[in-house]
Amino acid sequence: MTQWFDRRLVFLHMFTSFWACLYLWIMPAWKLTITGREKIKGRAQYIIVSNHQSQLDILVAFRLFFPFKWVSKLEVFRLPFIGWNMYLNRYIGLKRGDKESIRQMMAACTRALADGCSIYFFPEGTRSHTGQLKSFKPGAFILAQQAHVPILPVVIQGTQAALPKHSLNFHGRHHIRIKVLDPIGYEDFADLTIDQISEMVRDRIGANLNSAVPGNPFGAS
Repeated sequence: MTQWFDRRLVFLHMFTSFWACLYLWIMPAWKLTITGREKIKGRAQYIIVSNHQSQLDILVAFRLFFPFKWVSKLEVFRLPFIGWNMYLNRYIGLKRGDKESIRQMMAACTRALADGCSIYFFPEGTRSHTGQLKSFKPGAFILAQQAHVPILPVVIQGTQAALPKHSLNFHGRHHIRIKVLDPIGYEDFADLTIDQISEMVRDRIGANLNSAVPGNPFGAS
């Protein structure tokens, strides 16, 4: 274990990222394009939020090769190998709809932020059936405002067609894209309500998600 010299478990997360990306690299039907990766500052701390279309989103997000703690539903932690790895990485579990679990999740996120970790949320809470953005839950934005941490919006596109919700069948050749948008500094939302922050971030992700056109898959930043 690396914990004695790596308190934030960065090395373990990077190993996990490589392990996850092997599944993308060996799948010839999937082409993955990443844009905006240079906007992530290596030693910075963020609340990372993105849309959620498919189980593939987790593998795709690992391609950022940036250390963070996932907030994930507890069922994933029960999976063999994957769940064990999540426990080792000290990722953060959540039982959806359970108020006590939500309280514990928020407390665990607060501790992780205090340790200097970034945290990755899917604020929709569950995968979208259609690919259209659902409403955002407030937890990520409460944490960002309380901890004075910038928000990093991320857009994922193409995974819903490649592996739809409730399906274990891969669906042909697909171009999967991930785009890192400009970070939103604390000073840009310090005086906003949680609902206003949520809508601002959702609008930015939605504008880039819906502007995809042939030859220009992500539109303007």
